[in-house]
Amino acid sequence: MEAALLSGLIRVAVPKLMSTASDRYKLHRGLKDDMSFLATELKMIGAAIDRELSSPSGGDHGAVLQLSMEELRKLAHDIEDCIDEILYRATREQQSSAVVRTLRSSIKKLHDDPKLGRRMQRLREKVEQANRRSERYRVAAARPSSPATAAAAAVAEQSSDPRNIHVSLVGVEAPQAELRQQLAEARKLRVISVVGFSGSGKTALAAEVYNHEREENCMFDKFAWACAARKDPGEVLSELLRGVGADDRSSKATTDVGQLCVDLRQQLEKKRYLIVIDDIRTEALWKAIEPAFPAHKGVRSRIIVTTTIQSVANCVCGFSDGYVLEISRLNDHYSKQLLCKKACPDQYANYDQPDTTAILKQCDGQPLALVTVGEFLRANGWPVGPDCDRISNGLQYYLRKETFERMRRMMMSSYATLPGHALKACLLYLCVFPSDHPVRRKSLLRRWLAEGFVEAEPQSLDSALFDPADAFHELINRKIIRPINVSNNCSVRTCKTYGMMHGFLLGMATSQNFVTLFSDQKPEPRYARRLSVHGGTVLHGDDSKGINLSLIRSLTIFGEASESVLDLSKYQLLRVLDLEKCDNLKNGHLQDVCNLLLLKYMSLGGEVTRIPSDIGKLEYLEVLDLRRTKVDVVPVQVFQLPSLIHLFGKFKLQPPDESKQATEVLQFLSKDKSKLETLAGFVTDGSEGFLHLLGFMKKLRKVEIWCKSSAGSTDAPVQQKRRTGVRTDLRTAIEKFILDDMVANPGRRTLSLHFDERSEEFLKSLTGSFYLSSLKLQGNFTKLPKFVLSVRGLVELCISSGTLTTRLLEALSTLVRLKYLKLIADELQNFIIRKTSFPSLVRLCIAVENPTFPSIEEGALEYLVALQVLCKKLKGLSDIKIEKLLNLQEVTLDAMVSTETKELWKKATKEHPRRPKMLLLNSLDTSEYELTHYCSASGHGEIVETESSHASGRPVQEMNIQKPLNQGLESSYVLKKQNNCAGQSSPNQLSSDTYLYT
Repeated sequence: MEAALLSGLIRVAVPKLMSTASDRYKLHRGLKDDMSFLATELKMIGAAIDRELSSPSGGDHGAVLQLSMEELRKLAHDIEDCIDEILYRATREQQSSAVVRTLRSSIKKLHDDPKLGRRMQRLREKVEQANRRSERYRVAAARPSSPATAAAAAVAEQSSDPRNIHVSLVGVEAPQAELRQQLAEARKLRVISVVGFSGSGKTALAAEVYNHEREENCMFDKFAWACAARKDPGEVLSELLRGVGADDRSSKATTDVGQLCVDLRQQLEKKRYLIVIDDIRTEALWKAIEPAFPAHKGVRSRIIVTTTIQSVANCVCGFSDGYVLEISRLNDHYSKQLLCKKACPDQYANYDQPDTTAILKQCDGQPLALVTVGEFLRANGWPVGPDCDRISNGLQYYLRKETFERMRRMMMSSYATLPGHALKACLLYLCVFPSDHPVRRKSLLRRWLAEGFVEAEPQSLDSALFDPADAFHELINRKIIRPINVSNNCSVRTCKTYGMMHGFLLGMATSQNFVTLFSDQKPEPRYARRLSVHGGTVLHGDDSKGINLSLIRSLTIFGEASESVLDLSKYQLLRVLDLEKCDNLKNGHLQDVCNLLLLKYMSLGGEVTRIPSDIGKLEYLEVLDLRRTKVDVVPVQVFQLPSLIHLFGKFKLQPPDESKQATEVLQFLSKDKSKLETLAGFVTDGSEGFLHLLGFMKKLRKVEIWCKSSAGSTDAPVQQKRRTGVRTDLRTAIEKFILDDMVANPGRRTLSLHFDERSEEFLKSLTGSFYLSSLKLQGNFTKLPKFVLSVRGLVELCISSGTLTTRLLEALSTLVRLKYLKLIADELQNFIIRKTSFPSLVRLCIAVENPTFPSIEEGALEYLVALQVLCKKLKGLSDIKIEKLLNLQEVTLDAMVSTETKELWKKATKEHPRRPKMLLLNSLDTSEYELTHYCSASGHGEIVETESSHASGRPVQEMNIQKPLNQGLESSYVLKKQNNCAGQSSPNQLSSDTYLYT
């Protein structure tokens, strides 16, 4: 654990060290040699750590290695601090004397500093001492696998034996019925994947059905069960051979996987068989054993696979008419039932049950967590022992208790089996946020980039760092974090960690100083690199006493913070500044923000109304987020920031103070120096004339503009003329942005336009050949603007208008490549979706005030997999015949519809051939999400469960339609305000009741 983080830190530090030592900085020979030496040594340390992590000891290296890791971690931090301080000082010197000195002369001041030279020499000596010490104690550190490790593996094997799983399950009637129905259907081989977070009951569900079929023994001729965790294909096949009755000697006679496949195939030939393979963790294992299973026409055989990894479930079900059964969390009713059943002895059956509110939130519907806490309460003498509130408040402490051993092992396995050190750092970074706080995906990815955990474009195929989107997908895929809000185009908007996983990760992160947390309980002073302030209470006094704030790399505040923490003059090496949820932030607190010269990510909120005029000093700034502020004007110099990629807010441009300033900005942009990709958004109302600047931003990929009308029809001629000129500038700017340059792969390009009036008049003036992948329009439309019909590459469209006319809707239906469509209106006019309409549409969202919906012809919307009907006034089915949508797999309604309407839709989904899942969408505060995206506003919310079941099934084909980033999305029911844990571990000393939760 410690070693993994250290190796990740070293991989981040070495490139920065090499860059600093490069010719760019013209360092003198001695300093350059010291840096090159440190870079080489850090690489060697990283390689040694990787070797230890991959050793057969399974990570149980003893106290000597742990002490060595602690020493190396401090050393790596010291080296990174030294590097960043050099960068900071070099940048400051360059900026303070840019007129009279060059970068070369400003660096000269650095290597003339005797303190810096002595510091570099001390670091070099420390590296050499650490190497000698490591060599001296290397034999003591290299230990064989401990008996505890072997015992844990043995317990894991036993816990997957269906003979040991005899418990009464809670709240699984629906998934049991679904699984048994899948066993009975289809006269051919079918593979069923049961997928969900660890501890959700996958193994228990499979065992219940498996044992029932063996006892009944009326549907299958052969049965076999194998646990695949930590086993190679040969071991799994040998176990299956023994299960189907093969001679034990023959199953051990060979380790050749090919021969074992032949042997098993012979045993199963022309037989009806039921096989369960528990806990498959890699696609490679399945592909190796897949040839062993014969698929005879007319022979009803079944293979059930359990896994915690979505991509593995998809891969498995690609074989012979597969089906994915996804396990969700228990709802509040069943969660409380299970907890109280385990916590309350029989003699207290009539005693007041414990107040479970706090702990149910922590357990998050996870059966293993509920059983563990319940057993702990009983073992400690409930009702006189610890109550649920105490356990919830002290979760990090209680997780160390022996009763929580299996829960802890499971969460450790989820963390330890992540591929790569960078991914572990990305996961731990979620501890910066409170456990119940929905985290915006895009903001999270940008913060990962700023911290150096991931790379926007990995430099090589063997890079140790992930692309940020790939890192996020991997955590979703492994069920470690879960999506809370998903947009109409399938991308995740917000996410959370699962249940107790957040508390476990927080304990790990704080113990290693990865994150330092200020909450209602003040922490002990410590060395800190990422400081996070949680809680709604004001921190008084000098809370930061004992912490060197100048070395903080990340500052995040939720609620209120003391003046000492908000004194930005104390920070020097800050990379990430997130104050958008800081309630007492004011303009005065930002007076020193522009001295944070290494800042890469800045998000502000509170009562901030302006940003400092010297923001141009932040030459490393990549993200500036003003969406939660009251800033309505930004200086035009913002566009001169050389590293700025994303700019968010709702603002106008402040005219430059002098013509020289305007000339400098124009020269900067005209030389193609701007890296700006996102400008969301810009307000134009006729009061400024700098729209032409947009035409010089060649890298723009996303633009959002609010087109406000000014005085109105009574404007003076001069004002009217000015407005006409601005509209011309705006039209020109938009045309340049969406111009189709006819390249083969132009990438994603998004335009959002908000009009308060005259939308049609303006849009019809757009002429040319255009390219867009996504278009969002808000205004008053009676017909579809012509330019929309000619846009190349358009796959996503959102239109918001008071009334969407028949004429407009019919024009929309001709967009042959459109995949995602969202319609927002008070009402829709009569419209028939014909067989030829929307031939490529896969997701349709209709959000209306009045329940007016289109009619759907037989055979229309052939590829539609998701339908969202968001109308609080919806009555019954409203003549929407979903049975005509043959590939439909998901239906979403507004959670405010009547109970009668819900029941009718539930019945309709059950009668549909594909039995699509039905979801309810609860409206949420849109400020939690993409604040500037009006078209998504009505679709914001959390999906809540519609039935008491905690599982849902769906054919695997749906996953083939979604984008790669979203292939791991949880698409079963998502409970409101709940999370899950993910991962799998070896249980230890389990009771029979806990066998089921694996």
